[in-house]
Amino acid sequence: MGGVGEPGGGPEAHGGPALRGGPLPAFRWEQIRPHDLPGDKWLVIERRVYDISRWAQRHPGGSRLIGHHGAEDATDAFRAFHQDLSFVRKFLQPLLIGELAPEEPSQDGAQNAQLVEDFRALRQAAEDMRLFEAQPSFFALLLAHILALELLAWLIVYLLGPGWLPSTLTALILTVSQAQSWYLQHDLGHTSVFRRPRWNHVAQQFVMGQLKGFSAHWWNFRHFQHHAKPNVSHKDPDVTLAPIFLLGESSVEYGRKKRRYLPYNHQHLYFFLIGPPLLTLVNFEVENLAYMLVCLQWQDLLWAASFYCRFFWSYVPFYSVSGALLLFVAVRVLESHWFVWVTQMNHIPKEIGHEKHRDWASSQLAATCNVESSPFIDWFSGHLNFQIEHHLFPTMPRHNYHRMAPLVRALCAKHGLAYEVKPFLTALVDIVRSLKKSGNLWLKAYLQQ
Repeated sequence: MGGVGEPGGGPEAHGGPALRGGPLPAFRWEQIRPHDLPGDKWLVIERRVYDISRWAQRHPGGSRLIGHHGAEDATDAFRAFHQDLSFVRKFLQPLLIGELAPEEPSQDGAQNAQLVEDFRALRQAAEDMRLFEAQPSFFALLLAHILALELLAWLIVYLLGPGWLPSTLTALILTVSQAQSWYLQHDLGHTSVFRRPRWNHVAQQFVMGQLKGFSAHWWNFRHFQHHAKPNVSHKDPDVTLAPIFLLGESSVEYGRKKRRYLPYNHQHLYFFLIGPPLLTLVNFEVENLAYMLVCLQWQDLLWAASFYCRFFWSYVPFYSVSGALLLFVAVRVLESHWFVWVTQMNHIPKEIGHEKHRDWASSQLAATCNVESSPFIDWFSGHLNFQIEHHLFPTMPRHNYHRMAPLVRALCAKHGLAYEVKPFLTALVDIVRSLKKSGNLWLKAYLQQ
């Protein structure tokens, strides 16, 4: 639900009660549940029922993203992903086909209604505290330090020459710049920097395209799915890694089906060879290019091309084409290590499995944990060490997470929910432990008769 554009479908197939001005039909959850099929999607927002079947393909966040909430109460997801709710509701109106019957609960299934109510009160408190308002100076300094690092890297080679020591320093500085650019484009993708979503999107295209060589649309397409359904197999791309790695429930499933494409009981070892080193250099590069070509994202393609033109124009005069290419590969491999360890320390060790149809707060808390804060860790991780707060409130500017954390902790304590905070090194080691545990689960199921 990463934004709403002009809808292309509506309730005509159901008679369009909202458009006719007649009374809205009342639906029970048992009537809504069957409408979670590829060409038949309903969802509930603020007790109103919408048919998004024909319009889902035009959803700016992608049909998969909004489709993941099929036949569910998507109220909290709707509020989490959108800034200007009054603007978005205008586009929902033509899709309106009814409302929940008065006797029906707002959420389907055995969900904690009090938790849902308390979470919404917490969000309102955060809005009243103006925690969704960004500090322009904070993000201006982030961009300034990225640009300064880019310039410094080039000046080192320009002034000292392309020797081993200057080249190593340049590669390390560029790695820092690239990692910090990941975080800044991530902020922009969540529309947490500017008040106008359009300004965030344009700035994200610049950071993701010109400073990194990737597509902003590709990133949002996969990343918003991760936020909608974190750690849910086949819905969260970040944990749908089979057949290379097996995580959570998929480990047992592969074992029972006697699937052995790789020695999964050793995946915690080959992770070091193909996980951190190659994610950005190989997987992201290929997936990103394929997305831009298949989805005809020509503007993103031009932005990405501008990065490569700038990079090679800057370094070919010192290294030749082959040397500049080697520098590029070195930076990609180094930043890939940084990216993988930081982004996975909050999720891989947590529960991973099939859809449980939990409420928004419960689903996010089950899939995330925090890492102890310090000025360095906050900077090094782009404040993703506050992963719980980020997942509960994805449009909140990251400099406000530390103010939000005590309030979220209190909510968790009230409802007996785990609010896990780990030391940084423990969080990193837990990634490997989780891979080993999943691999052993696969082996046990695989050897069972």
